[in-house]
Amino acid sequence: MSWRPASLGDCIELVSGAAFKSAMFTDNKDDIPLVKGENIGQGKILWDKTRYWPATQFEEYSKLVLKPDDIVLAMDRPWVTAGLKYAIVSDRDPVSLLVQRVARIRPLPNADAKFLKHVIGSKGFLEYIKGIMGGTNVPHISGRQIRDFKCQLPDLETQQRIASILSAYDDLIENNRRRIALSEEAARQLYKEWFIRFRFPGHEHVKIINGLPEGWEWLPLGDVLTLQRGFDLPVSERNEGSVPVYGSTGIVGFHDAAKVDAPMLITGRSGSLGQVCFVPVPCWPLNTALWVREFKRVNAWFAYFLLSEMGLEKYNGGASVPTLDRKVAHAASVILPSKHLLKTFDETAQQNFELIHNLAKQNEQLVKARDLILPKLMSGAIAV
Repeated sequence: MSWRPASLGDCIELVSGAAFKSAMFTDNKDDIPLVKGENIGQGKILWDKTRYWPATQFEEYSKLVLKPDDIVLAMDRPWVTAGLKYAIVSDRDPVSLLVQRVARIRPLPNADAKFLKHVIGSKGFLEYIKGIMGGTNVPHISGRQIRDFKCQLPDLETQQRIASILSAYDDLIENNRRRIALSEEAARQLYKEWFIRFRFPGHEHVKIINGLPEGWEWLPLGDVLTLQRGFDLPVSERNEGSVPVYGSTGIVGFHDAAKVDAPMLITGRSGSLGQVCFVPVPCWPLNTALWVREFKRVNAWFAYFLLSEMGLEKYNGGASVPTLDRKVAHAASVILPSKHLLKTFDETAQQNFELIHNLAKQNEQLVKARDLILPKLMSGAIAV
């Protein structure tokens, strides 16, 4: 087994995307999806956030097509609290085009794509990126800086053996992620079937009165639950711990103390609106978020889908910065089903969310185990 010092540029072809005209973007899923910086999460492409380019213009940009085993890396704001914004394209991903300020990293014949994915996903590369980011308003990196990253490069066969070991962890993590998504979607579809389409058990024998099944009622959201603004917690005052700290779009850090108990629902108050997070553990919601201070007539499981389907972003009361107006949201009318049906739904949904929580915990352990062995494999400290 031979290892040699190398720069990333010695084993990759790197290109940046084109400046597509936003006026021509579409939402037509028959067109070609675009991969922008905002579409790249930590280790995966976020297709639900994508825009599309007219299929009739595809040939003009065919040199920017993404293929399986290509690695994409955001060049503007490449690092967020959750980690580096990068992903490897899989054979399950749709044919897509690369937008400017996103790097397409394609291995040369002396490199294995999955090995390179772990080089780019390594702590060493993350620390390198955090150290060289330029820009005052928009932190960014250049293609040259990416190529200049120094690493240890073993022969191709060793790269493939290392990638195989690490991929075993990645496959388990991805399988759990799919099970998590399927479990939540199953509960969501059950909610829609029962409480939006009114096809709940026994619906054939229930009278419809004023547009609602008998025993159901319209109520202001504020009579069903109470939304409360979160709490200040500057980064400088956070201590090392495992308690998740939530902002308007999800986890933004961790702390050693919780402010609210579980299960809890958190949604955006300022900046980003509309996303609802189900939190199965004690947590700390920040002042950019809202949390449910009181579940008055429903439990957390039903309330999660109720808030998710309301489209909370439409209750924006901010002028320059989107801000959720709690008073307006509390006044919005929502449907409250019968107690018996709520209880039946909660029993099913609770099982789904317990499975989701257990799978998420498994993934945490798998990530820790992978990240423990990764630097030793990547440095040659462990022979393969």
